[in-house]
Amino acid sequence: MPDDFLKQIDWHRPWLAPLRPAAELVLQAPTWRDGLNQQAAIRNLRNHLSLPIQFVPQSDLPEGMAYESFISATGCVPTRDNLHDFFNALVWLTFPRIKVRLNKLQAAEIAHRALVVEQAQQAQQTRGRVRDAATIFDENAVLFLTSDPSFSSLLRAHHWTELFIESRQEFEEHCAVYLFGHALLEKLVNPYKAITGHAWIIETSEDILVLPEFARREWLDQAVAGQLKEGLSTSDFSHLPVLGVPGWWPAQDEAFYADSSVFRPAKKK
Repeated sequence: MPDDFLKQIDWHRPWLAPLRPAAELVLQAPTWRDGLNQQAAIRNLRNHLSLPIQFVPQSDLPEGMAYESFISATGCVPTRDNLHDFFNALVWLTFPRIKVRLNKLQAAEIAHRALVVEQAQQAQQTRGRVRDAATIFDENAVLFLTSDPSFSSLLRAHHWTELFIESRQEFEEHCAVYLFGHALLEKLVNPYKAITGHAWIIETSEDILVLPEFARREWLDQAVAGQLKEGLSTSDFSHLPVLGVPGWWPAQDEAFYADSSVFRPAKKK
């Protein structure tokens, strides 16, 4: 059956909590694709050209047209019957402003490179730094929200013991972690210790951390979309083994974090 892949998802996983409100509504519909489009319409999701977002079969994507360019030009998101694209759609419903901003960045970069390179096909094959960074964000980003800059410093320095053990109680008070990348979410359907995301750090005030969960996600969506107006590069990210987040995996003791094959020291500059 086309929706058998959904049975693999354990919605009790803590990292899926931000997606659950949208997923529950989507899965009440006769088909998951109907549910996605119903929720997109209810939420009035639109791309950067104000075209309604619709989740369409992959076959709607014209041969030779770049995926991001198609979304930009039509508002239609090609969506296959698999976990990867299902999670992508849920992220659209949960963080729509960020998705719109990433799509605009990617589509603009494709168009720019098409002007520089003689053939459009070559332009699609040559991604460029902006597109590389946008793709990493789209596929593998972790939104790391903190009201204490010291946690940003610990993460960037890969001081895992201080971050996750010595400051564990403070971490839970001053930090919140949201998975954004849909490839990362797909990997975590069958979790293993080495799964690592690219953390995008957002520093804010304590007032944001104490907002109700829905309001905090709304603020985060708007804030990060605003940050992305300035562009992005691969150097903007910090590596984060996601199962190290407190409460996201059992037996998070000192031995767990001492595994340097996963919790690697920062590279010397």
